[in-house]
Amino acid sequence: MTESADAPKSRRPRKRVHYGEGREALLNAAVRVVARGGLRRLTYRAVAEEAGVTHGLVVHHFGSRDALIEEALAHTIRTSLSTSALEPGTGKVADFSTGLSDMVTADPDTQAFQYELLLESRRRPELLPQLRALYDEYFDATRRELSRMLPDAADRALTRLVFAALDGLVLHQLVFSEPDVTDAALEKLRSLLRLLDADGDADGNGA
Repeated sequence: MTESADAPKSRRPRKRVHYGEGREALLNAAVRVVARGGLRRLTYRAVAEEAGVTHGLVVHHFGSRDALIEEALAHTIRTSLSTSALEPGTGKVADFSTGLSDMVTADPDTQAFQYELLLESRRRPELLPQLRALYDEYFDATRRELSRMLPDAADRALTRLVFAALDGLVLHQLVFSEPDVTDAALEKLRSLLRLLDADGDADGNGA
């Protein structure tokens, strides 16, 4: 006998989550909870309900709420780095951040989660060290790719300028849902990078 679709949530059967895949499922659930309700809504029970597992499984995997927050943030940055083409590794301007608008469209919760934590860090300064360390991964990826594209290695100021432009475009698309605006702005950014790549036409890297 199966339960009806309108049975109380507490009576619905829990999903069986295997250890290997369960950790990522719980991190994704934590991201969704924060993206939709803010960090103050993040509890073991909220994550368990979102993931369809028991409260104890969340505790087993992470041990503390702070550990859950830190690992969820690291998870979102790994996801963003792998889907945004921020560091394609080709050294070609045309490839730089080609997947940015698609990334936001496909998974807005991941980006909303990161902005929620950035804003929360104004009220909870203890979040700043891990945010700074993890965001340094974005800066480093941006710097490495700029250094591949440009004849002179990218300095910190240029890296911050380019990353700030990308970060602003992500936030704008997240709020206004205008991927075409993101794509047009990215193409303009690539045009500006081509101007810095004086040897781009000669060696093919600026294509």
